[in-house]
Amino acid sequence: MNNTEALDTAGLDLTLADAQAIDDCWNRIGIHGDKSCPLLADHIHCRNCSVYSAAATRLLDRYALQQDAHRPHAAMERGEDVITRSLLMFRLGEEWLGIATRCLVEVAPLQPIHSLPHQRSRALLGVANVRGALVACLSLVDLLGLDDTTRGASGGRIMPRMLIIAAQDGPVVVPVDEVDGIHAIDERTLKAASASGTQASGRFTQGVLQWKGRSLRWLDEAQLLTAVTRSLT
Repeated sequence: MNNTEALDTAGLDLTLADAQAIDDCWNRIGIHGDKSCPLLADHIHCRNCSVYSAAATRLLDRYALQQDAHRPHAAMERGEDVITRSLLMFRLGEEWLGIATRCLVEVAPLQPIHSLPHQRSRALLGVANVRGALVACLSLVDLLGLDDTTRGASGGRIMPRMLIIAAQDGPVVVPVDEVDGIHAIDERTLKAASASGTQASGRFTQGVLQWKGRSLRWLDEAQLLTAVTRSLT
């Protein structure tokens, strides 16, 4: 199921407050409304619009959080003492990575990046407009030393995103190829991944864990944010 198809299914288990928090413009001025939306002429159907896709992503993220929230309770009923950490899972090229949500401000739709003259850092892509404010935009590919030749979609309908993260001197934006969502990971799994060693795992890596049949790099957010600050000075 892709993001745009999820609006009619994921929303079934959401609370009324969650549903009301999302502006369902497709039901008012879109294909299911009076069709007065000026974007319809270009997109033909609301499911082709970035506003619709962004709303679907928000619904899926909330649904994932609710599902993850049920798992620790189920373990507690079995008498297990479970402690979890919340990680955002995302993709760069062919590599999946996870980062602690405590350093995440928001997941936003992809915005145009405006380059800057005389940039001092290779990782600094330029600036992006975030709600009217210009925010520095950095390349995680460069910061993490990834292979740039593998960038792009891995198949299916993929929606690139921008992660807004809280750096020392203010928020910065990093574009990513895909966001899977926020997941609660058992701390024992993370400790095992960290204990397995990170020598061959790459820059700013706390460990590697198996997740959804993939190898996922768990990033050390403290080291990464230090590198972000260094790239901006």
